[in-house]
Amino acid sequence: MANLKDIRNRITSVGSTMQITSAMKLVSAAKLKRATDSIVQLRPYADKLRELLQNVSSTLEVEVGGALTEEREVNKVLLVIINSNRGLCGGYNSSIIKKVNALLADELAGKEVELLTIGKKAYETFKKSQSIYKNASSIWDNLNFADVAEIADDLVAKFEEGQFDQIRIIYNQFQNAAVQIVQNEQFLPVVLDKTEEKANTAELDYIFNPSKEEILKDLIPQTLKTQLFKAVLDANASEHGARMTAMHKATDNASELQKNLKIQYNKARQAAITNEILEIVGGAEALNA
Repeated sequence: MANLKDIRNRITSVGSTMQITSAMKLVSAAKLKRATDSIVQLRPYADKLRELLQNVSSTLEVEVGGALTEEREVNKVLLVIINSNRGLCGGYNSSIIKKVNALLADELAGKEVELLTIGKKAYETFKKSQSIYKNASSIWDNLNFADVAEIADDLVAKFEEGQFDQIRIIYNQFQNAAVQIVQNEQFLPVVLDKTEEKANTAELDYIFNPSKEEILKDLIPQTLKTQLFKAVLDANASEHGARMTAMHKATDNASELQKNLKIQYNKARQAAITNEILEIVGGAEALNA
């Protein structure tokens, strides 16, 4: 009977776990809808802003980006790592960490690397092994453009001062609830496309007021802020999608485990009843002997 009690306790425990994972799945699904709407609305604006920047810059013969477009020898690198404050989202966080470790071991080996973490999971993973420039995990407490733009301004200032020669963003790009693709984007210096083909497509009869140079000086910082905000929104949607998928699988696994435990419980109960009947029959035969 002790065995039956243990199985009953496991069935109850698995049932409670299944309720929790199911509730978490529903919560993540609701958050995913809002996060998806945000990133889907921002992407066309970000793409058009980037296209406008490239088109205007391609028609200029002089460099107007200043320090923000200056290609330097890469000795000091800042990696902006965007992941989550919480777990229970499948391989969402581990994929980012694996990508960063691969970069540190291969492409960035021998270079001075610092990390800016947007997410507690990355901070807790690398705080003892890497130099942390800043931990901005509080961004997730109240996600908004103003706070992200403040980080972008800080990165621009540090790059202009020469504290870093290159800044990259590592994040998960949202494709759908089941698929997130790890991205390694160059944030600074800004790469302007000055190919002849690009210049020809941009040669239209426009009158610029103020001048193209002045427009670019304002457009580059705004594009950088939008690029970082888009990466954060992508990461936010990816987190909720990964968690929803993970909780869906966990619920299915718990349901299957509970089903197997019930079968095991019924078999054990039938075995216990059979043993009791055999004991009664054996006792009766012993009395009659």
